[in-house]
Amino acid sequence: MWCICLSHSHTAGRVGLQMYEQKANIHELMKMGNSQNHSEELTHENIVLNFLLGFILKFGNFPVSEYYVGREWQPCQKGWILFQKKCYMFFDLSSWKTWEGSQQHCQSKSADLVVVDYLEEQEFLSNHSTFYYDKFHGYWLGLTQRNNSWKWNDGRNDTLGYWMKTEIGGSGPYALLIPGSTPTESWDTSDAAFQNKFICEQEALIKPETKANMLDI
Repeated sequence: MWCICLSHSHTAGRVGLQMYEQKANIHELMKMGNSQNHSEELTHENIVLNFLLGFILKFGNFPVSEYYVGREWQPCQKGWILFQKKCYMFFDLSSWKTWEGSQQHCQSKSADLVVVDYLEEQEFLSNHSTFYYDKFHGYWLGLTQRNNSWKWNDGRNDTLGYWMKTEIGGSGPYALLIPGSTPTESWDTSDAAFQNKFICEQEALIKPETKANMLDI
């Protein structure tokens, strides 16, 4: 956890000004990133400010009030859950969505439908997913079938294969997690018309590793 100590009323303006002043450093940071000698020339402050600027620029309109709470920056937006440097939002409203609608909703938050990278993440998702409506409904994942292969939103082929032993829903090119199932046997398939809850995922706002443990501006 880290903080940037600013009064709440001046947060957006101060951060915006400092991010603008540091924008030119991003190009240099990218050029120097592969050179240990050059990277050592950058101050810790520049490293952190460039990281913060890069994070903010991922958003069309950065939601300052969602991250800045109690005079400190939080790693996730309000209502999102932090796990292993990622933030997760478990959509829990009554207006369920198709896979496409779910992905669009996540992207409106500068996120994507969740990509599962390892067993511990899958267990985390299963532990935070709750049964609703019936056994066929679950939470959309960022996993679709393309050219007879199951691929994640980031383009990687799935290598985990946490599918249910018996398909319970309709067949289709979209994957969802069924709550209450064994984590390693909890994915099912469905079609474009089926509506479900879903899980969004985005990078957490966590300070990059430097020798400094806290940055005060």
